[in-house]
Amino acid sequence: MMFRHRFDLPLVEDATGRFLIWIMAVMVYLGIVALAGALVLAGMASRWENGLTGRLTVQISPQPDTPGRGSDPEMVAPLVQRTEVALALLRATPGVLRAEPVTAATTHKLLEPWLGTALLDDLPLPALIDVQVAPGSDPEVPALADRLARSVAGAHLDNHAAWLDDLRRLARTVQLVALAVVVLVGTAALVAVVFAVRTGLAIHSPVVELLHIMGASDRYVARQFQAHVVGLALRGGMVGLALGLATLGLLDRATGEAAAGMLPVMALPPPQWLALPAVPLVAAALAAVTARWTVLRVLAALP
Repeated sequence: MMFRHRFDLPLVEDATGRFLIWIMAVMVYLGIVALAGALVLAGMASRWENGLTGRLTVQISPQPDTPGRGSDPEMVAPLVQRTEVALALLRATPGVLRAEPVTAATTHKLLEPWLGTALLDDLPLPALIDVQVAPGSDPEVPALADRLARSVAGAHLDNHAAWLDDLRRLARTVQLVALAVVVLVGTAALVAVVFAVRTGLAIHSPVVELLHIMGASDRYVARQFQAHVVGLALRGGMVGLALGLATLGLLDRATGEAAAGMLPVMALPPPQWLALPAVPLVAAALAAVTARWTVLRVLAALP
């Protein structure tokens, strides 16, 4: 309906409309890319946090430091025996729900994209134990780590807390940057709308005065500009939406082909893809409000 609106003002002939379309297209494009990036990183952080909450990893070095004279022989036992000692200690610890060794095949699969098959065949790898603890057992983790270090040579307990804190900080930073980009680009687009509307009012001031003489109200004139700006914003928004979706599709395909296990899944789920078309609608709504406010304010200041 906005594209077929009948205008009493010759607004479709204004040259300002052409640059407003492209400004709205750029705004929507950058908004979609920034929003998608923030959603992808937030979803990735949420998946990793959910997967690691209540989980610990025990790493046992294949070549522990040689203990001094009089040390427990179990402390210098082969890797397999030390792993069994660690498993027995973990399973006997209150609050530990499950402790299972990570198979060598799984470890190789995790490291192969980074180190390659040839290097892994000759590289001594540590033994890994995946541990699941009951909720509320976090205060016991330091004591458990100390018992493991005293009982098993080369044992190290990782609760992923520092890594998760860094991930949360990164996700928040990217989201703030994305929000800042959207706000800055949106502000520039709204300033462009104000400029275009003011220019249109100046160009068509004789026609506006004639409409007033004929009994048209300020609100009627504002609706003319509002409909014109919404049409331009929607046309530009559709261009920006198409370019944004094409860019995200290419990035999704490129990361899917290049990741090969080296990168986490960085695709948007279907519900979030469906939310992206709301960006041009929001941009058009903001442009409409800005155009109406500008017209009413300018006309109210006229004698």
